[in-house]
Amino acid sequence: MTIFDLQKRVAFITGGNGGIGLGMAKGFASSGATVVIAGRNQTKAQSALSELRLLGAQAEFVELDVLIEASCYRAIEHAVERYGRLDVLVNNAGTSVRKPPEDLTAQDWHLVMNTNLTSAFLCSHAAYPHMLRAGGGKIINIGSMMSIFGMPYATAYAASKGGIVQMTRAMATAWAKDNIQVNTILPGWIDTDLSRSARQQVSGLHEKVLARTPAQRWGTPEDFAGIAVFLGSPASNFITGVAIPVDGGYSIQG
Repeated sequence: MTIFDLQKRVAFITGGNGGIGLGMAKGFASSGATVVIAGRNQTKAQSALSELRLLGAQAEFVELDVLIEASCYRAIEHAVERYGRLDVLVNNAGTSVRKPPEDLTAQDWHLVMNTNLTSAFLCSHAAYPHMLRAGGGKIINIGSMMSIFGMPYATAYAASKGGIVQMTRAMATAWAKDNIQVNTILPGWIDTDLSRSARQQVSGLHEKVLARTPAQRWGTPEDFAGIAVFLGSPASNFITGVAIPVDGGYSIQG
């Protein structure tokens, strides 16, 4: 096996039926992994599966509602029962409620925190015994540049993504002895359904992003294929607990 080869590996991606999750899934598929995408939208998932299978991957959709604890455990168990192992977990499912903090409700807060942070803990907790039994594994958490910067309309989202970074560090220190590496990716401004709605809600956002990004463009889901393969493969066996921006240089600008 080469250090970037994912043959005979099984990757499980929450929210893998679109956006960044699908971009990462395509990276895994191109490197030979079996890919399990998990989410709620079965119609969207079928389109994603078609794209993955065109890359030659064995791919499957499993229904998952990350707001339901039992669903997180059931989806992970299904993947392990179906393929006999779980090598890579990507905690990608996420949402946001764009309001100033004084307008956020407790319901808004819990929705964002449970979708973005609690689900990542639950899926990691569910995956751990399987990775332990296999002798190791990779957990990739999707954070955000909002864990670095403050935005007036993203209090709950920023709190959840800051939590992802710290949870990653804690899990990395706890599970390093088990040969499980836990890392975070910090996406910048990426052209997804979530960011398109942000552009509709936040005046001038598109122009501000382009003005600050050295790469002079928005990112695409495909920009995450490479980092997914790196963090999911033996190439990253001595890297754990880090948060890696994928943002076209946005976060290094003053």
